[in-house]
Amino acid sequence: MNRKMIASLLALLLLVGCAVGNNDASTENDGMNESAMGAMGMGRDGMGARHHATVPEAYVSLSNPIAPDEESLARGGALYAENCASCHGDGGMGDGPAAAALDPAAAPVAHTSQMMSDSYLFWRISEGGAQFDSAMPAWGESLDEQARWDLINYMRALGRGEVAPSSDLGGSAYEPGMEQAARQAMVEQAVAQALISAEEGESFLTVHSAIDDFMTSRADQLPAGSHDDQIAAALATLVETGALTQAQVDGFNDIHDRLLNSGLMQ
Repeated sequence: MNRKMIASLLALLLLVGCAVGNNDASTENDGMNESAMGAMGMGRDGMGARHHATVPEAYVSLSNPIAPDEESLARGGALYAENCASCHGDGGMGDGPAAAALDPAAAPVAHTSQMMSDSYLFWRISEGGAQFDSAMPAWGESLDEQARWDLINYMRALGRGEVAPSSDLGGSAYEPGMEQAARQAMVEQAVAQALISAEEGESFLTVHSAIDDFMTSRADQLPAGSHDDQIAAALATLVETGALTQAQVDGFNDIHDRLLNSGLMQ
């Protein structure tokens, strides 16, 4: 798989940590919100670069030592409301009141935290987004390690529907169908423009869904650290187990490159 393809694939697995912003800013949610389009690789600039980055050696072997029990989720929820919801929204979909002013955009962390490694999440929360020109602060000095792990537990619980979003600052809850609808719309547009055939579009969606399912349900089988390695490992395992054929994966890569080169996928 070429690195250009991996970079834009990783734009669907977005995660930025928590950002402090202007609570007077507002955002609208008409149909599919911009966070969903960003998760498709169709949103604002900067998303792919953040998630193509290799996890630093100091973080690469880390795993969450804090069980996601009621106490951890309560602590994480309080921390999230205080430090993260203004940008990422109460429901973790990147649509808090300060989100409209951010570029790169705040990520839909309720979704993307399901597919990111512990090491990646802890690194981004700890060191922030300065190297990616993101507004995300570095929380490594102001939040102790337990607090950062509690935040990770809470974001993942939001995406799994294990905790109810608060209603303090606004923002939508994670809806699994939203990203799929955005992806379907992109494929339909590509077919209408004769960039791909209808059959190729269906194959692309099938492989994409398999990747999503693997990344959310079998994250423990992925190598720690680099997301390039994680995507490659996911596809290799899907072929090895017979869930996908190598021909499907090769076709997916080709279709992906065509969509990327056309500008439909960014």
